[in-house]
Amino acid sequence: MSQRSAIFTYVVLVLALVGCGKPTSIEEGIASFYADTFHGSKTASGETYDKKAMTAAHRTLPFDTKVEVTNLDNGRSVSVRINDRGPHVAGRIIDLSGAAARKLKMTETGTAKVRLEIYE
Repeated sequence: MSQRSAIFTYVVLVLALVGCGKPTSIEEGIASFYADTFHGSKTASGETYDKKAMTAAHRTLPFDTKVEVTNLDNGRSVSVRINDRGPHVAGRIIDLSGAAARKLKMTETGTAKVRLEIYE
């Protein structure tokens, strides 16, 4: 490998590691998830809601923001991408897709206390 290639590789690795930094903010509150009847509906971003995708709705975060959601009752975590607005129920901070809710093991209870680690 030439010195130029080695430097390029090093710079790419450093930039990748910098991008994996700490969250820009953290929120805690109650999460809920979309009912199956919303599968195929349009989201606020214009995308079609897919209950099998790792997506979520948040009232204020920009679309395409990555969020790590942790169920505080069981420690399970999942990464989602914001593509919709909501939740539309007072006291909740995020609405998760069905797939994300299943990974967090919250489908039986319907809601869960969660921590959001936001990566903008």
